[in-house]
Amino acid sequence: MIRRAVAIVAAAWPGTALAGAWPQEAGGTQVIVKAEHMRASDGFDAAGELRPLLVPREDDAVSIFAEHGLTDRLTLQLRTEWQSGQDQFADYEGLGPTEIGLRYQVLRTARGTVSAYLGYARAGEGRNAGYAAPGAGDHDWEVRLLAGHSARLPWFGDREVFIEVQAARRVRDGLADEDHLDVTTGVHFGSDWMLLNQVYAGRTTEGPEVSWINAESSLVRRAGDWSLQVGWRQAVSGRGEVPAQGGPLFAIWRRF
Repeated sequence: MIRRAVAIVAAAWPGTALAGAWPQEAGGTQVIVKAEHMRASDGFDAAGELRPLLVPREDDAVSIFAEHGLTDRLTLQLRTEWQSGQDQFADYEGLGPTEIGLRYQVLRTARGTVSAYLGYARAGEGRNAGYAAPGAGDHDWEVRLLAGHSARLPWFGDREVFIEVQAARRVRDGLADEDHLDVTTGVHFGSDWMLLNQVYAGRTTEGPEVSWINAESSLVRRAGDWSLQVGWRQAVSGRGEVPAQGGPLFAIWRRF
């Protein structure tokens, strides 16, 4: 159940696709359509201090993510999105980055899993990095290591819980390379409800330092092969002209 429940949940920044460490079963498919509505009136400067923006920043996105189990260990994943928004420098609308990748489960136990992901992304007309101007960048390669563990905790009402940690290096053409560290915890309330708490952190590895930490909480309601996710994401820290964005997100999951 855990491996079917853990799936992609919004990227900390456009162009970052995250997927669960547990693979899709062979022949199984999951599609997630998500809408995000992010706003910022402040931003983090080069010293990490919050400063008012001259003009509030707005970023909206509707994304489609799909993953398909090629075997019990190998999963194909695809993601693209449509973006629109504005800040003091640009008013933009267009296709965001499009990504394709393979995720392979290299180790599995009764309660745990370790997977590796290799992906390629082609930049779009929208924001290909949250700190960059629309259209900046060309294409990216990403290598990601994902580890997850689930347990049933008697002292927590015998509920099923899981934790997942992902570490990635994103090699970018036209933008600075990036390191990412993402942590997700989930708690199941019965068979149909799940509470997700996530932290997405990243930094550039060259040039002037740009870093960010975003926190996200959401509730997922399952109804058969469908699930509805409602949550909120908020930037809690940053450095290097990063917007202190926050806003709601909504997603519909469908399993086939």
